[in-house]
Amino acid sequence: SSSSPSTVWDTSSSGREMIKSLWIKFLILLFAVSVIALSAAFILRELMIHDFREYLEGEREDRVYWITADIERTYEKYNGWKREILGELSEDAVWAFMLGFETRILDSSGRVVMDTESALAALSPLVRSRFLGVSERAPREQAGPYLPYPLFLAGKEIGRIEVRFLQPQKESVFIDRSNKFLLFSLLALGGLALILSIIVSRKLTRPIKRLSSAAAEISEGNLKARVPVTGKDELCKLSESFNKMAHTLETQEALRKKLLSNVAHELRTPLGAMRGELEGMMDGLIPSDREQLQSLHEETGRLRKLLDGMEELAQAQASVLTLKKQPILLKPFLNNIIGRTERTVRDKNVRLKLECNDGLIIDADPDRLSQIVINLLDNALRAVKNEGTVTIHAAARGREIVLEVRDTGTGIKPEDLHFIFERFYRASEGGLGLGLAIVKELVEAHGGRIEAKSEYGKGSVFTLYLPSQ
Repeated sequence: SSSSPSTVWDTSSSGREMIKSLWIKFLILLFAVSVIALSAAFILRELMIHDFREYLEGEREDRVYWITADIERTYEKYNGWKREILGELSEDAVWAFMLGFETRILDSSGRVVMDTESALAALSPLVRSRFLGVSERAPREQAGPYLPYPLFLAGKEIGRIEVRFLQPQKESVFIDRSNKFLLFSLLALGGLALILSIIVSRKLTRPIKRLSSAAAEISEGNLKARVPVTGKDELCKLSESFNKMAHTLETQEALRKKLLSNVAHELRTPLGAMRGELEGMMDGLIPSDREQLQSLHEETGRLRKLLDGMEELAQAQASVLTLKKQPILLKPFLNNIIGRTERTVRDKNVRLKLECNDGLIIDADPDRLSQIVINLLDNALRAVKNEGTVTIHAAARGREIVLEVRDTGTGIKPEDLHFIFERFYRASEGGLGLGLAIVKELVEAHGGRIEAKSEYGKGSVFTLYLPSQ
């Protein structure tokens, strides 16, 4: 078949657009999955930081209560906010500073009794510098406001302590580094994910692109187009199926051409002979006697045989709707068929054997089963030239009856074996090439299957698998 250039261009153009669209969809899908994965990492980081900060806040609250309890103990020891208490309050303020707080201790009237600056100022310069160095606190600009915590003794408020949390430098470094690491991960992994998405999407669409190109070639009439198969994934299996389909189409096209050639040849020969004889009779060159009429009758017989074969094939294809199955005792049934071929067997000096157990029953249409066996038996007898053996073997295997027809004849060439069940395919001269096609249709109509094995020059085996009763 032929197609216009515009049609071909439209097909290939639409195929390219489809592949491009599919590639973009794969790319978006893979990139979206990568973004979701990175977003999950970002969310996990936020949750971890949130839990970390809550843990630190809990720790700070505990430390504040430690200091509060110690101040209340000191107040009880000195029985009020007396001058003697200032030394221990200074130690409490320094201790709080080491724990990460700036404090102001106020009495019940709101007067500041002690604060962090006063406590640090009371230390010697060397000790103060060491405390400031060990504390590793963040700059005061990063500190929050003062938070009041009341002081109680025997149920009576004796003052309060105001606390401002100083964020440790280590905590700031940890959060900064985690933010930088997250940013680097997003950029690096995001870029890697984008590159991998492009590579993987191209790899995924490459076999589809090849399939699309091969399909376009087949649609343009190139039935030899194939797709390279590498790997074992689903796309490779699809490519294998496509190649098998293309091979089948190529074979069917070749058989179609051969069918037309065979039918034309089969019709041309008898029609040519008949026309020649009739023209001779009309011109008076050939007498219109019984002998000439007999010749015309034989030629019409050849035409009738061809038409009958095609009709028989059509009936075999429709036989699934017309089968009349019944239980058949297989051994006497096969013996009856063998009896019909005794003359042929005797003339060719062929040994015919039957191997079948008594009592073996099959559920089949007797007329169609007879047609199957006779076709196979005729083929086997034609393949055996002289002094050979043809064996019919039947046995039960599970829920199937296995029926084999073996011969020691000429066999079938390996290149022909795959096509012997195709219509009008003839591995050798003679016949119409319909017999085995009819057998296959009838076997499948019974719900069975047929297989053929052959070694060229040594013989063939045709095996039927039919449901038992």
